[in-house]
Amino acid sequence: MKGGPSEFRFKQFVVRNEVSAMKVNTDGVILGASLTLARHCTSALDIGTGTGTIALMAAQRLGQAAEKHGDKYAQASVTGIDIDAASAAEARENFRNSRWSSSLQAVHASLKEFSASLPPERKFGNIFSNPPYYTGALKAPDERRNTARHSEALSWAEIVDFASYHLEDSGILSMILPADQRTELSRYAAANGLYLFRALSIRTVPGKTPRRAVTEFSPVKPAHVMEETLTIQEGGAYTPEYRSLLSEFLINF
Repeated sequence: MKGGPSEFRFKQFVVRNEVSAMKVNTDGVILGASLTLARHCTSALDIGTGTGTIALMAAQRLGQAAEKHGDKYAQASVTGIDIDAASAAEARENFRNSRWSSSLQAVHASLKEFSASLPPERKFGNIFSNPPYYTGALKAPDERRNTARHSEALSWAEIVDFASYHLEDSGILSMILPADQRTELSRYAAANGLYLFRALSIRTVPGKTPRRAVTEFSPVKPAHVMEETLTIQEGGAYTPEYRSLLSEFLINF
């Protein structure tokens, strides 16, 4: 996956990975590959886009869906926002250099600022985020990295609040967080009219407690929650399911 000293090469795009506060990481790549695309999604939003990797993965998947189905996916736009100016600039460069440049946009703004700029009727088919999740952990000297990693700058509650107003009726909110935050997040989302319909628990090796979870919510209350598990490695090698998930994106997968 790695290219030059400051870039990551994916199969269909290259990510400059030099100045963003949060670099390309496993959590983000898993979210980009596994999130559920809303049916006939024409507009998607990546909150805390960093390098723009998840937004680029979504653009690739939306483009593949358009080629397969020939429907409204062809008109889908993806916006990535980031509170960090350097990160937004790097995402903008990565978007401009991709094959989907005409449908990608990077915005330097906090979620609060971005929300204030939107008309109340503005809706998104997909909203997704790999948000900061550290709460009381010891902070690093780098303030920009603290902002990217710690939830004081952007909490999942803020994302849920935003999505409750700006998600389409058939839209999907997707986030990846520590697995032990799932219950609290699900309760908060339900109280705001968004219901958990799919959870992908992620563990590093067999037998380990899942460390992350991709949680997906919709305004439509499901009859049951789809429970899935992804194991990353077994016996020192990537598992077949992990390779299958990322095969459209990572080189040599």
